[in-house]
Amino acid sequence: MEQPRVLIVDDEPSVRESVRMVLKDRHQVLTAAAGNQALDLITQSPVDVVLLDILMPGMDGLEVLERIKGRASGPQVIMLTATKTVKTAVAAMKLGAFNYITKPFDVDELMVTVERAIESAALAREVEALRAEVGARYSFGNIVGNATKMQAALRTVTMVAPLKTTVLITGESGTGKELIAKALHYNSPRTHRPLITINCAAIPENLLETELFGHERGAFTDAHARKLGQFELADQSTLFLDEIGELPPSTQAKLLRVLENAEFTRVGGTQPVRVDVRIIAATNRDLVQGMQDGTFRSDLYYRLDVVSIHLPPLRDRREDISALVRHFLTAKAQQLGLPEKTFSNEALDLLMQYAWPGNVRELENAIERALVLSNGALMTPSDLPQYLASGDRTPHPLKQSVMRGEIRLGEAVDQFEQELIRSALTQTGQNQTRAAELLGTTRRILKYKMDKLGLLGNGESPL
Repeated sequence: MEQPRVLIVDDEPSVRESVRMVLKDRHQVLTAAAGNQALDLITQSPVDVVLLDILMPGMDGLEVLERIKGRASGPQVIMLTATKTVKTAVAAMKLGAFNYITKPFDVDELMVTVERAIESAALAREVEALRAEVGARYSFGNIVGNATKMQAALRTVTMVAPLKTTVLITGESGTGKELIAKALHYNSPRTHRPLITINCAAIPENLLETELFGHERGAFTDAHARKLGQFELADQSTLFLDEIGELPPSTQAKLLRVLENAEFTRVGGTQPVRVDVRIIAATNRDLVQGMQDGTFRSDLYYRLDVVSIHLPPLRDRREDISALVRHFLTAKAQQLGLPEKTFSNEALDLLMQYAWPGNVRELENAIERALVLSNGALMTPSDLPQYLASGDRTPHPLKQSVMRGEIRLGEAVDQFEQELIRSALTQTGQNQTRAAELLGTTRRILKYKMDKLGLLGNGESPL
């Protein structure tokens, strides 16, 4: 392996030489007698660690430190200081120095400090590489969407991504709302901080306030220590509130206050906490209908709906299906370590003609299933799920009954919901949570529907 590169910057030749002798066996050592020379060397040949004297003629160590830290992916800096300038060294650490060593230095202390700085530099490079990889994954060029409605949505995404503007993403389950939220974050100035995501439907109502805003020690029986909430963790970053339509009314009021004032109080606390957070919200519910029903606050809706991005269902962007198929075939083969495969024309026709009620997520899952279970390089209709391979696209009998006046619309809707719920429960082995996910709703709403329609836990109607 290539040895780590260390740059020694000191105006005293004896110091440069003594440090060089200590490090030369395990490191590539460069030396510089002045700040300008050091900056030139770093520009020409990047280093892992800089040992930097504080007191130098011309450009002093603090100025050199500030210039190094102003560069992207700069090295770790260890300050070399005399005892009388220790306070200055501490100030240097506030400017971003990794550590400081006093002269005359202890050899063992020097070696340990340099090794720790090298490890820190390596970790920083790894984090930077992962961040770049994630950013590339969610770049606008990697979002498949040539349909007119999708292009309109992507134009809006491109325009608002660099801004702090609050965004509300709407669309059916599986249309890619989380993908758009990640694209908004990773193409913004906040990309250096992690995207914080919370699924409002997945957290019990009695825990949601603590999850969002945190709590103080002793706020309730099990609060043994202070806990930071998602808003605090998202400071200087982006908070993605998925399934925002499932927020209970009490939490909606508290969220509204945070959006209005950019501050909140932890549960059990008295001091307000100010945060700089960008909000992206998503829902598959009709929030306008929710306002009319009284289940969603109108003032919160208008706070969230600064910029609205609607993602069309896959059935309304069929021209994107072939491109999505190619994208998922390549991506899934790489993820699973499988050779790339293709679909026969007959199989591709089935994929193009199916209605995809589960949208892009359903298409992605169908392609992954076919890749895993097929034997040959060419996948045929028999490799697709049975409901696709059957090719049954005849009009639904309920539709025909309504159009002939045999049953009323309300009865048809109830029967159709029963069929969907039974099918989802059967497909998921009677697992209500997974069935709710498949249907693009929450377990709470699914249970309400089952009770309303008189369905038992196994999807059957009572006798």
